[in-house]
Amino acid sequence: MPAKLDDSIALDALDWRLLDLLQADASLTNHALAEAAQVSPATALRRVKRLREARVIERFTALLAPRLAGRGLSAICEITLDRQGDEHQAAFEARAVPDPAVQQCWRVSPGPDFVLVAWAPDMPAFHALTQRLFTQDANVRNVKTFFALKRAKFEPRVQGPELAS
Repeated sequence: MPAKLDDSIALDALDWRLLDLLQADASLTNHALAEAAQVSPATALRRVKRLREARVIERFTALLAPRLAGRGLSAICEITLDRQGDEHQAAFEARAVPDPAVQQCWRVSPGPDFVLVAWAPDMPAFHALTQRLFTQDANVRNVKTFFALKRAKFEPRVQGPELAS
């Protein structure tokens, strides 16, 4: 049975094969993608277009070399709000998400209300981030920050149902 995304698009084995190949190397030409997926270039093009239009593929991006992360501070921050109502969480999210230092923003449960992954070139820049997002917000009750010493794994890939086992 094909997997569904938001009940709007059924993903079959070929879709997952194309997605897996693109997650490994989004710079593949359509011909190289079709050859690797063992389909015609027209089929690959049509399928990828459908996956993009359905927002299964949100965007194509470049992942930079991990050694660049060594030129700055990577921080994982746990944030607990004083008031956790939807409007309070939405207000914090509205400030955190557009901040260029914030790479990821997650609402989580249980424990803290948010986990942020942030990057700053140095400690003064990280301090400025804490002032912008945490100190000036009267609703932020607690912040616990962990500084990354080494990135042992970073893999943003989503596995298809047949690949997850």
